[in-house]
Amino acid sequence: MTPGLRLTIFVGETDTSHHRPLYHEIVHRAHAAGLAGASVFRGIEGYGASNHIHTTRILSLSEDLPVAIVIVDEPDRIRAFLPELDELIGEGLVMVDEVEVRHYGGRPR
Repeated sequence: MTPGLRLTIFVGETDTSHHRPLYHEIVHRAHAAGLAGASVFRGIEGYGASNHIHTTRILSLSEDLPVAIVIVDEPDRIRAFLPELDELIGEGLVMVDEVEVRHYGGRPR
């Protein structure tokens, strides 16, 4: 096992940067920075700073659902990426957690 950091970024689905979805911009910058990988998860219900609940339920269909972007890599690489987020995120939440990483892909069997 290898020590790593998990970077989890919570933003709204309709948040934008440079006229593109914010989650899209974050993933592309993470890729350009050479980070190991990034995944985007769309929430089905949640609330944040506005204290307004957003949901996918049909009677209260929302277009601004919560989105989580998860990136895991070596601690130095994650910390070097954090200034990119300072530039991009106007409202959201960023968490950095210590994790243990096991690599399974790319190894001969």
